[in-house]
Amino acid sequence: MRIDLAWVIYRANSDSALQEAKFCIQLFEEYGVQVYNSKAGPFDNPYPDLISSGNGLPDLALVLGGDGTVLAAARYLSIHHIPILSFNVGGHLGFLTHDRSEIRGGNLVERLNNNDFVIEERMMLQGTVMTRNRKTKDMNVLDDFKKDCQPLLALNDFYLRPYPNETSPACDLGIEIDEEIVDQYRGDGLIMATPTGSTAYAMAAGGPILHPGVDAIIVNPICPMSLSSRAVVIPPTSRIVVWPLGDSARRVKLWKDGVSAALLKPGQCCEVKKSSHSALLLKLDQSPSYYQTLSRKLHWAGSFAKEISA
Repeated sequence: MRIDLAWVIYRANSDSALQEAKFCIQLFEEYGVQVYNSKAGPFDNPYPDLISSGNGLPDLALVLGGDGTVLAAARYLSIHHIPILSFNVGGHLGFLTHDRSEIRGGNLVERLNNNDFVIEERMMLQGTVMTRNRKTKDMNVLDDFKKDCQPLLALNDFYLRPYPNETSPACDLGIEIDEEIVDQYRGDGLIMATPTGSTAYAMAAGGPILHPGVDAIIVNPICPMSLSSRAVVIPPTSRIVVWPLGDSARRVKLWKDGVSAALLKPGQCCEVKKSSHSALLLKLDQSPSYYQTLSRKLHWAGSFAKEISA
């Protein structure tokens, strides 16, 4: 990989991320790479300005933070096919990131120049808020979404929860898949997740773990009040439409990767389907093992691993 321009994005309000960012900037500049850097966080979104700056798009985005920092990067950079190399600096589980020690553990730039890596394409979801014409039954995208050039994308998941919570902790949701009425959920909400997101909120809600090599969508109710409401795994070509039901005063909020996306008003619905864009995650290990990642992050295997390796 030839790198002429790189972005270094570091987690806001993290001294360790800032220090690693300074090290990486100096390292890349020593190899003649032009570098632009910025912080990212809940109140700091550098991507619109970086993309529209006129300085061109980077050959690589180096992201320093936790999985949340990577998810935000993927939502903006996947559209432009920009590879993301991420390191866990100040994050928690870090399913999507490399260990921080690898930043200084070897010659990072030479490894990139020598193509000592692989790029994984991770499936993403796209969401749209729509209305249905009662007479023609046609679905219409809201004007706000037509005007917005940035689609709603998620690398982990979209989910719907009651809003505001003080009205009722539960909500009623009707779900259609490929224009067929499938179920009606009453409970704390509904998650629609990618294989990448299967180890996030969906897993916490009792959903299955999917290998990222499996192209599929998880539809997972959150604490349903009926034992018959179960998680299902559907093909990636499926088109999901979710309708808030019941009292029109009970609004439902749509979230993308844990970030507020839209508020569904009475008569509106949410369409979720596979995005045409994929997140490009650069892995320094040319033979990355997803199972090793699961075992390490979720503390699987236990003493069994020691017995086998002995």
